[in-house]
Amino acid sequence: MQVALMHHTPLDVCAHAIRTCWQSFDNSDSGGEKDRALIDRVGNKFKHASTLEHLVYTFYLKGVSRALLQELARHRIASLSVKSTRYTLKELKNIEPFEEDNFDGASKYIVLTGNSDVDRVSIIALNNLQSVLKKGISNDIAKYALPECYKTELTWTINARSLQNFLALRSNKAALWEIRDLSQMVYGILPSEHKYLFEDSMYKGE
Repeated sequence: MQVALMHHTPLDVCAHAIRTCWQSFDNSDSGGEKDRALIDRVGNKFKHASTLEHLVYTFYLKGVSRALLQELARHRIASLSVKSTRYTLKELKNIEPFEEDNFDGASKYIVLTGNSDVDRVSIIALNNLQSVLKKGISNDIAKYALPECYKTELTWTINARSLQNFLALRSNKAALWEIRDLSQMVYGILPSEHKYLFEDSMYKGE
């Protein structure tokens, strides 16, 4: 899995939105300590959390499973642009089928769990998908044979309020292992000056 932060909104935009409510623009220090404290006080402590929606983050996620993609779709206040199977399944057509224990080779196309029994079944599913494609069946029909572990990539945009909710739920030990790893990576690459808004959202247990 690879995660990159492509874009983020400067903190002073959120501070400006908050100050709009009280017309307190003269008190701004352009995203400095006063504005940071204001965002935390109003957005977090006073629970005027809608103000945090002015902070937006765009990530590029690569090498995640379609199982994880389904989990992401449950976070509705976000935008996803996903690699198309209609146009990209041709990547499988011109390669040889994988041996059932060729985990390294198959990992280019599927997310492995580390459980050899499950991963062997996933390789079989990958080979079955490939055989369908080589028969000339259209991608739109063949994609119904896609295994959940098949890798995809997407551009994902989410605001700070929704990201707090995502991190609180998905960093928890009860979350799917893959999306839990994603939550840790997303938090890890947030701009340092923004992390204070998300510290309390991260799971602190064992």
